Amino acid sequence: MVSLPSPRPIDRSFGEPFVLGVCGGSCSGKTTLVRHLVDLLQPAPSVLSFDAYYRPLDHLSFEERCRQNFDHPDSLDDELFLEHLTELKAGRSVREPVYDFARHTRAEEVREVEPTTILVVDGILLGAFPSVLQQLDHLVFLDVPEPVRLARRVARDARERGRSEESVRAQFEQSVAPMHREFVQPAAVIADWLVGSDQDLRQVATRLSATATRAIGMADAASS
Repeated sequence: MVSLPSPRPIDRSFGEPFVLGVCGGSCSGKTTLVRHLVDLLQPAPSVLSFDAYYRPLDHLSFEERCRQNFDHPDSLDDELFLEHLTELKAGRSVREPVYDFARHTRAEEVREVEPTTILVVDGILLGAFPSVLQQLDHLVFLDVPEPVRLARRVARDARERGRSEESVRAQFEQSVAPMHREFVQPAAVIADWLVGSDQDLRQVATRLSATATRAIGMADAASS
């Protein structure tokens, strides 16, 4: 199922970007949808990923880092993310952290993010922070069944992060699934757009791109 309503009026100052939030559970397709949006929108939007803002854990041993609950909202540096989002909306570039998922801490390098007319922000826990939600013009939620997300996560973590299937399944059962039910899934109720697992994400991105572009035009026309 996909529900794509007409854009509601946007309360924004002339020149501020349209901010589109993309959230959903681990391996629900957020990255794929964002890539399609970047391909389709012209000029290409900047992307700010909440999943890059896990708190630095250099003060802990690797063994201690592995025991952290990365699926709880407290694991994210929401203050820095909100600061960067506010800066981008004001037309200033930011230096997004780069997170090293193999080491469970931030990498030394950063990624420069420039302000653009349309800004896409994505993250598993995007909907768990009211202060962040207030900065979004629209929120998309990818509603994918748990067995599908688990299968995708097993394959991804083995391929990209060198993890065993056993460890991935254990983490999913112990923290990913319960945290999803408590902190992630509730965002489906407040989302403007709900996208099911049976949808072609390229087609969804095409419709989202048209809606975002139309919303920008509506807001700018109202300000002129």
